[in-house]
Amino acid sequence: MKTILLATAAAATLIAAPAFAQDAIGSVAVSYTNPSIDADGFKAAADVWSVDGTVALPVQDWTVTLNGAVDYTKALGTDDTSAMLAAHGTKLWTSDVRAGAFVAANTIGTGDTVWTVGAEAQKYLANATLTGAVAWSDTSIGNVWTVGGDAAYYVLPNLRLNAGVSYNNVDITGGSVDAWTYGVGAEYEIKDTPFSVGAAYTRADIDSVDVDTWSFNVRYAFGGGLQARDRAGANLGVPAITRVLTGFKGVAKNASM
Repeated sequence: MKTILLATAAAATLIAAPAFAQDAIGSVAVSYTNPSIDADGFKAAADVWSVDGTVALPVQDWTVTLNGAVDYTKALGTDDTSAMLAAHGTKLWTSDVRAGAFVAANTIGTGDTVWTVGAEAQKYLANATLTGAVAWSDTSIGNVWTVGGDAAYYVLPNLRLNAGVSYNNVDITGGSVDAWTYGVGAEYEIKDTPFSVGAAYTRADIDSVDVDTWSFNVRYAFGGGLQARDRAGANLGVPAITRVLTGFKGVAKNASM
């Protein structure tokens, strides 16, 4: 039931996002992701189809950014649907520094919900955007602390390259596990259109478990181009580790039933 409710809320965000185009900036995308897991010789891969959307709304001196996503994951002979919904409240404290906080919920068909809260900041340069965040997630397997950063560089006004890394500490029964996630990505905006195409690679090293993820997407943007979305707070997201844990955990649970 919680997955249905969160998926409904996420879908509402996706559907409503373009309606804010006159007053806000954001995007809606359809993507395919292929994560593969290697855990002490056990290997498995998944196919994930997603719809996600982001909208940044000015509210007096602040910006409210809403993220919504619905993922359909197929792996290990079964499938699962998960949803994510996040809200960010940030402010431009100087002409080129944005900072604030966020809260997010990821849920899967088995009824588990991963809650995440955190603080984030962005520094805007002439042809680049630097992003940093610290977050805490409450999952059924333990608490996760995350500290990470990302650097995006605009080779051209319509071509964005980025690289990021984060350190994660997962507290579980009997101890804690260190995890690292890092990745690279690119987004190209098709000239004279609101559409762009993107690709990304992310690797998560969780103790003896490795998760490699490739993703590809087609995105429709409204209110501005690539760099305009960055500077408006419309590219703020949540730590990748939460979706990695949520997606595979849901499929693994269903497969064991």
